[in-house]
Amino acid sequence: MADGCSAGIFLTHQRHPGKDARAALDEQLTLVRATRDLGYDSVFAGQHHLAESLAHIQPLPWLARLAAEAGDMRVGIGIHLLALHNPVDTAENYASLDIVCGGRLVFGVGLGYRDLEYDAFGIGRGGRVHRFEENMRIVEALWAGEEVHADLPWCKLDGVRATMRPVGTPPIWMAANSDKAVRRAARLSDTWMINPHATAATVRRQLEIFAAERAAGGRGPVTELPLMREIFCAPTREKAVELASPHLAGKYSVYADWGQDKVMPDKESFRAAYDELADDRFVIGTPDDCLEALLPWRELGVDHFLFRTDWAGMPVTDALSSIELLAKEVVPALRASAPGASAKGN
Repeated sequence: MADGCSAGIFLTHQRHPGKDARAALDEQLTLVRATRDLGYDSVFAGQHHLAESLAHIQPLPWLARLAAEAGDMRVGIGIHLLALHNPVDTAENYASLDIVCGGRLVFGVGLGYRDLEYDAFGIGRGGRVHRFEENMRIVEALWAGEEVHADLPWCKLDGVRATMRPVGTPPIWMAANSDKAVRRAARLSDTWMINPHATAATVRRQLEIFAAERAAGGRGPVTELPLMREIFCAPTREKAVELASPHLAGKYSVYADWGQDKVMPDKESFRAAYDELADDRFVIGTPDDCLEALLPWRELGVDHFLFRTDWAGMPVTDALSSIELLAKEVVPALRASAPGASAKGN
């Protein structure tokens, strides 16, 4: 990290089901190596189960493989669907991953939004937030080496202590879409992992909610404020739109099928044409266009940018070109920019 600002790449690691799985994995590893060699600070991957329309490699084996290529980059899960999984299994697996990563794990968690995933794990609509919060409590206590008690339908612990613990204490980044979830992130996590789906106007409004909720709970300022954005950088704006728009439009069509927009605030909908989706949401264009969109976030306190610049179906050469141009002409300017103070909480 330089000048208090980091930049990372969020890998899609999704493929259309007809694409060869090993070829897709090799392409993603190519992106990891490029990210490392170009001096990025972090690399992230996500999680879904039964991902209709797309095949989605699971994060634990993928991140362990990725860690072997990551060099000094931080390695993040963004996000682990915590309520779906047993908290002991989660605590031990991600402690193990932190060891594999040399203590550089970022533990991103979220509630998720797909009923299909909850149904697959036999979890009804009621009590999902309670389950999430209890699992979070247990994971943190196990990592801290505390004596842990739980008498829950899905987990019973009678004064156990974990012997498999992380190298240090992985920071907990919590994803949140709705206003209620943003307040939960302010109360329970180290920071809010700001999603790429909402418009910039919505996120700015929610940053005020986040800061106010932390202050009301007597919590100090966050030490890191990450922002994830869908971004593609090319020498001309026209080329950037040409290369990115088909794949981004396809991605958000799948999100609409999955119901992602149903948990968004302000009645946002992903059943829209690309131009409408892109407005105030995607960062697509030249290096100057990208900086014009990103630098205002520094004034709001963002100091860790996560770029998602590849999507299912995009040729790996196109993704590489964006990663390289961002590294050479956008990231240095972000790192040199002055940070803001307002959004980290006060």
